[in-house]
Amino acid sequence: MDYGMIGKIEKAKRYAKEKNRIHFNQFTVTMDGENNAHTVTYDGAEWKCDCEFFHSRGRCSHTMALEMILEGMIG
Repeated sequence: MDYGMIGKIEKAKRYAKEKNRIHFNQFTVTMDGENNAHTVTYDGAEWKCDCEFFHSRGRCSHTMALEMILEGMIG
């Protein structure tokens, strides 16, 4: 039995529960919208989305949904 790995698994479980340890700095995701898939990026507190609404308003349902999902984990 690999006792070193068992300790790492337990530590990973603890980290997974303590979401305040995780901070996203940059990422790109594809979000399936009602009509099309959209590419959403986050880079150092700046959101971007390729949908029309975001280009006219600077915020959209895609970026807001990700903000809700990742609350406390970005920034």
